[in-house]
Amino acid sequence: MESNDILNHILCPPGDGVFTVETAKERKETLQKKLYGDEDCKSAWLKSLSSLKDSPTVLLGVPSDTGGGILRGANWGPLALREYLKEDYFDVGDIRVVPHLLHDNYLNTKTIENVRQALYQKTCDLPVSPLSLAELAVETILEINPKAKIFSVGGDHSVSAALVPPFVKKYPNLGILHFDAHTDLLEERLGIDKCFATWAAHILPSLDHPKNMAQVGIRRSGQVKEFWEKKFGISQYWSQDVFDQGPDEISKQIIAQFNDRGIKDVYISFDIDAIDSEYASATGTPETGGLRPHEASIIIDSVAPHFNIVGADMVELAPFINHHGSKPTLAPEPSSTFEVAGLLSDKMLATFKN
Repeated sequence: MESNDILNHILCPPGDGVFTVETAKERKETLQKKLYGDEDCKSAWLKSLSSLKDSPTVLLGVPSDTGGGILRGANWGPLALREYLKEDYFDVGDIRVVPHLLHDNYLNTKTIENVRQALYQKTCDLPVSPLSLAELAVETILEINPKAKIFSVGGDHSVSAALVPPFVKKYPNLGILHFDAHTDLLEERLGIDKCFATWAAHILPSLDHPKNMAQVGIRRSGQVKEFWEKKFGISQYWSQDVFDQGPDEISKQIIAQFNDRGIKDVYISFDIDAIDSEYASATGTPETGGLRPHEASIIIDSVAPHFNIVGADMVELAPFINHHGSKPTLAPEPSSTFEVAGLLSDKMLATFKN
């Protein structure tokens, strides 16, 4: 199957990745009207895919939260965040998500056959689960446009397990700058090896060296920092380190770490719960004691100019969830979570131009 045909099958128009009939219809239509005017959305989106080969910055929605484990709702993140982005990008659309699935490795042959028929209405060998589809989508986008910088919006953090591998294959000695309240370094969670708490542990073996990953903002863990650094050989900069030393000093240490490894290309993975819950409560696992938005901004602004930022993701945005007690609605609650996420996402998008 040709690359463009693959995308035609495994993607759908922006906002449609969460399968609904009437729910959020008006929000989807608002986004799609902004992108395509009064044209038929499906036809206009398919036509727009011809622009992919010439687009320097590509946005991909991965509205899957099956890999989450505390509170769900991050499947609505891609639709909500798009309203807050100001930087220019080509919107390639959303992964087609069957909300009960995570990865094809967990499915039997009969289930795969049934879902293929439901998704594609034809016999084919395409994957059917969100993580399997997301990895194929990134690989295909980079095949069509090798120079593309891809910004992906999740979804829970398990999606990064699918988004990062194509960049690891394409860019030797890739560095990963990972913002998070949690280490995501479990090798399995309740026997499951692919979820929001395991993705980093399973990416590490594919990197040239553990020091190719720097984790920033960690503060909620069953183990101390020294345990993780000794076990995996990575470098962590906990939120308290940022408070004690300042974001400028932490940035210098990250730059030195990556330079020591000879890293030229970097991927940024940003879990919104790296930000203190005072500013970002619309997420499945909000945590106090986190980075303030300006601290994360300083680190991105300071580190990015020293490297080629080849891709990034923003994950764990859940507009239905509001731990501050307001009534949940389809609008982001509280709006500050998405204002912060929009600001940080725009910063990451801007790094693609360096």
